[in-house]
Order: sequence, then structure tokens, then C-alpha cells
Amino acid sequence: RLGTLSGIMPRGECVAPFLSGAQREIAVLSCVGRGVCCRVTGQRTAPNGDTELLLSRRLAQEEAMDYIEAHAEPGLVIPAQITHLAPFGAFADIGCGVVALLPLASISTAHIRHPRERFAMGQRIFAVVQEIDRAARRITLSHKELLGTWLENAADFRPGDTVTGILRGKHPYGQFVELTPNLSGLTDTPQALPEGGAVSVRIRSIQPERQKIRLQVIRVLGPAAFPTPLPYRITGGSVEYKGQDITKWNRHQMAGFRGKCCSIIFQDPMTSLNPVFTIGNQL
Repeated sequence: RLGTLSGIMPRGECVAPFLSGAQREIAVLSCVGRGVCCRVTGQRTAPNGDTELLLSRRLAQEEAMDYIEAHAEPGLVIPAQITHLAPFGAFADIGCGVVALLPLASISTAHIRHPRERFAMGQRIFAVVQEIDRAARRITLSHKELLGTWLENAADFRPGDTVTGILRGKHPYGQFVELTPNLSGLTDTPQALPEGGAVSVRIRSIQPERQKIRLQVIRVLGPAAFPTPLPYRITGGSVEYKGQDITKWNRHQMAGFRGKCCSIIFQDPMTSLNPVFTIGNQL
């Protein structure tokens, strides 16, 4: 439905032809019961006499893919929404139903066996464009680069701290505990504890030169909260105004921009705006 009007979308117009195989089925199934982007291609009179719109999701997807191919480059950070989880990776909607693959190895540095250990269906995330195959019209994403380096994550911890982590893989030399999605430490506990559970650990040592953290298990806490928070560390980007990146302007350019072209409206309008006049006249 579009407001008070009803529409019909022929099956051939549900998905763009560049989506095939599993991606095609995912693109169709993931839109059931939720809003989708589509193009109105016409109208007709329904048997009951009402006006019925003819819709095409295919056209919207093709326009979105054309825009992505023209403007996106590897390294671009974009918002996405998880639509499907498979053993080899996660599929994410990056706009208008265009589905991109996020491989398992690119989700986080901390080892996980399946994307469901990191993401939930419908979860909104940020991702990095890793590769654009313009011939096949396929986009591959990455995620772990946005979660910070080992040093950035380790800087939040100190030897002697007692923190909560998630139990991961068991090895002959110990068991890994995930402190953040991009930081794990090793315990020397002899028994194999259930993976995926929360555990309280004490940080015994942090070795930046070897990128290793030694942990001591204090107590098993039970099932971990899910989904775990994603501490994004996005330290770059741009702010564009009329096609120009204002983050690269000098002090003189910014002085002419502030107030004249851009200003702050504080949450309490009575301290910033005169209620006698319209907002438009005061901006």
C-alpha cells in the first residue's frame, strides 16, 4: 500500500536482473511484510473500481545500483541492514533492496563460527565497501576495519582490571575470550567452557609488542547478551556543502560559512528564536 492507495508489483518487477541465485531469493523474501523502495510505472482500474498502482522494485534497484557504481569506491563507509545470515557470511541491504555480501572473515577480528554470533536479522550496521564488480554488478563489504585496531581496543583496558567477555574457541593451550569484537585474550583454564557464554575475567597482562592479552577466568556468568554492542571507531569522513568538502576549508572560509550558511538551533527554541516571527525569517 502507498498511503490510501493499493498497488500491485508483478513478480518480474520484484527484483533487478543483476541479482541471481541466493541473492535473488533473499531480495524477494526479505521484503515481505515491510516497506520497500519502488517506482510507480502506471495505474489501472481494479475489478472493484478502485485505482490500483503498478509498481516496480526492479527499476528502483537498477537506479540505486547505477548510482552506487557511479559514486562509490572501495573504502567508502555506508549504512546497511542485515537481511540474511549464511555460514559463509551475511547479506546486507545497502539501499533500495540492493544486496551486498559481507564475508564471514571480514565481520570482525575476533573469531566467530557463524554470522549469527555477531549480527541479528534486521540489525542496522555500518560497513566498508571492499570491492565493486561492475561487470557482475556485485558489491562485497567489510566490517572489521570500523571496529578499531588492536592497539585502539587494548587502550581501553589495564592490567588488573576485571571485565566481562564472551567465550570463544578452545585450543590445547587455552581458550580465547572476546573482550571487544576486535580484541581477544587468552586464558589458561584447563577445562573447556561453553562457547558463546559470558564470563568474568581478570586481565593479567597486556603485551602490545606481541599483541597478546593474558586473562584469568573468575566466574562463568551464563548466556551473553545479544547482539553485542558494536563499538565503531570511524575517524575519517567528509562534510559536503554544495559539492565542497568543508572539512578541508581554512579558517577564513569557515568564518564566512558559519552563521550565513550554517548555524545551530538549540533544543530550547525560546533561548534562540523569537516566537513572534516565523522560523524561516530568522534563519
